[in-house]
Amino acid sequence: MKPIRVLLADDHSLFRSGIRMLVERMADVEIIGEARNGREIFELLKTLHPHIVLMDIAMPELNGLEATKRIVRDFPWMQILVLSMYATPDYVAQALRAGATGYLLKDAATSELEHAIKTVARGEIYVAAALPKPVVVDYLRRSKRAAKSQKEANSPDSSLTLRQREILQLVAEGKTTKEIGLRLSLSENTIETHRRRLMRRLNVHDVTALVRYAIRTGLVPADESGSALAPTRQNDK
Repeated sequence: MKPIRVLLADDHSLFRSGIRMLVERMADVEIIGEARNGREIFELLKTLHPHIVLMDIAMPELNGLEATKRIVRDFPWMQILVLSMYATPDYVAQALRAGATGYLLKDAATSELEHAIKTVARGEIYVAAALPKPVVVDYLRRSKRAAKSQKEANSPDSSLTLRQREILQLVAEGKTTKEIGLRLSLSENTIETHRRRLMRRLNVHDVTALVRYAIRTGLVPADESGSALAPTRQNDK
């Protein structure tokens, strides 16, 4: 049987090294590549063709949830197993809604990691054993109803494009207009236009408010945002 090809995406090199050591001991599973952030994933997907992406949530430049949405859109046959430190039904629901096939906690045993990888590889959904399944199922049911109501109310967030959410995350991380343009291969004028439209759409009036919005909606964790730098650096081209 051909081994399950896994692409590991996490911004902590020591954690990636540890996961690689664990996976190397598993039968029929191999790590074929590593990505340090959400953007690197797409550079590797085109050449490595993994069966599974083992995905962290809190990554710079493009977080795991946004990366998952794009993978599902562009590579619908690929399976995504979220490996996260967040042990709440809220994050599980967000990951599954984004298109992930599984959700595992970072403190899981090696045996559970192997079981989760092989379960997801078969196209089956896996949720960490430590998470209470009825709570997760109930939360998903309620969150779907809430999402439907939110969409019907035409909330600002529901109408943001993937590009706008991508730029919003980079702004919240404190990247300058020039840095964002280089990362996305867009002109600085285009980035400025996107940012002005974001402000109008979200009814905010400065970059600090954009950062607060990104934190409040979970686009970036509060402790990893560039909120302290964003208001000054965004004018630094």
